Amino acid sequence: MSSSAFRTVPTSADVVIIGGGVMGASIAFHLAEAGVHNIVVVERDDLGRGSSGKPIGGIRAQFSDPLNIELGKRSLRAYQDFPHRPGADIKLDTVGYLFLLTSEQQAAAFEANVAIQNSLGVPSRMIGPDEAQKLCPYISTDGLVAAAYSPADGHCRPGLVVNGYAQPAARAGVTIATHTAVTGIDTAGDRVVGVRTDQGRIACGTVICAAGAWSGRIGAMAGVHLPIRPVRRQLAFTAPLTPPAPRIPFTIDFSSSAYFHNSDDGLLFGLADPDEQDGFDTTWTPEWLELFRNVARERAPALADMRTVDGWAGLYEITPDHNALIGRSGELSNFLYATGFSGHGFLQAPAVGEVVRDLYLEREPFTDISPLSADRFRDGAEVRPEAHVV
Repeated sequence: MSSSAFRTVPTSADVVIIGGGVMGASIAFHLAEAGVHNIVVVERDDLGRGSSGKPIGGIRAQFSDPLNIELGKRSLRAYQDFPHRPGADIKLDTVGYLFLLTSEQQAAAFEANVAIQNSLGVPSRMIGPDEAQKLCPYISTDGLVAAAYSPADGHCRPGLVVNGYAQPAARAGVTIATHTAVTGIDTAGDRVVGVRTDQGRIACGTVICAAGAWSGRIGAMAGVHLPIRPVRRQLAFTAPLTPPAPRIPFTIDFSSSAYFHNSDDGLLFGLADPDEQDGFDTTWTPEWLELFRNVARERAPALADMRTVDGWAGLYEITPDHNALIGRSGELSNFLYATGFSGHGFLQAPAVGEVVRDLYLEREPFTDISPLSADRFRDGAEVRPEAHVV
């Protein structure tokens, strides 16, 4: 989307959404669709250049927490319907997600979680090593105890999703202020009254923080504690493969977090470096690939020596329990937030756009998201760590 058309920052707005990634774009679309006017999306770069900029986004409903399952399942349905609403091709590929399990404890935990998923209408199932290998011929069954598979999961392109939401939002009158950095937030009593940017101040009725890994900083400007830490994640692309790679599920070695799946004419590799320090550095370091290759030698030997031609680094926004922060600030009644998704923001973005729309309109969302309040870390509420973290 060209940013040249969105240079002027208005001096006032009913709603200011901070962050022009998939979450901010989804929220803007859902609010505009519901008839909310005078919305401004503030983004310091181009749209979708932060954590949403990753080349392929996995979408799934295979989680351990029922709330994450519900958000994932509803979003999957929205992604399937995306060509009709809002009306864009997002290159959705429903290849399924395949979790490879290498211990009896993992298998027992996933079996219990599959039962929860099935009770909520997700068609996941436990399978044996041989069936897993049929689905993904690259894997070795050595040391494999079981796998969990859901055929309804898959992946699509985050950049196309961001624009797919942002363009109809802009047509509906949403102002999208790119290359506009937030420098401060003005409050009076228990309310936000304005957002200061390097392009001018916007007096506003409501602020919605959807700034991803940068949300902790935005919250601090308003005196709202959003416990988020930024962590770099890296991935790599193989050279084009001849013959072409078979169409495989989004495959994850659960013990190591190493994953791989189809990408254009090759494969995409990823893995979370357990020694990665917190920070905003998004430099891609080719040495990181050795971590993936070491895992691949055991789990998918053919991948270990594949030539790679490119790579990418982005930021995960991690919370203490790997669950999102969604809600309304207890201190500032007109400060809403949807952030801290710990790697599953893209796949939950359609459902969260609906939820935040309903919070703004003071309607009952489709599911109770109160357990995701940021206050849970402060007031001793039950914390439910998400186990299916990649």
